[in-house]
Amino acid sequence: MKYLLLVYTDDEMLESLPEGEFDTMMRGCLQHADELQDAGTLLQFQQLEHASTARSVRIRNGKTTVHDGPFAETKELLAGFNLVEAESLEEAIRLAGEFPWAATGCIEVRPLRDVDAVRRRVGANRPAA
Repeated sequence: MKYLLLVYTDDEMLESLPEGEFDTMMRGCLQHADELQDAGTLLQFQQLEHASTARSVRIRNGKTTVHDGPFAETKELLAGFNLVEAESLEEAIRLAGEFPWAATGCIEVRPLRDVDAVRRRVGANRPAA
């Protein structure tokens, strides 16, 4: 059986880490992810850019609204995800508005982080196979 593990972080706790501790944690995380992928346990992973880059798209009474942030209403539940390729945030928002679920919930639009760039920054380059 496959499981989706959603990662949530607390900005205040991250910002309070001692200098260099975030990079140390991230390097260990990436190395652990590599081990899990090599073992066939971790099928895929991806980081999201900061929540401040997110937009939430809703359609109500035929009107599309876009709000800054990843904010779901408390009655809205995570039901799935779609990974899309778009040229810009605006194009991704347009695509989100085409999903019918925007009329009964919310489609959060969030850019993915370039994990290879993170690897280079924290010194956790994946060994060549």
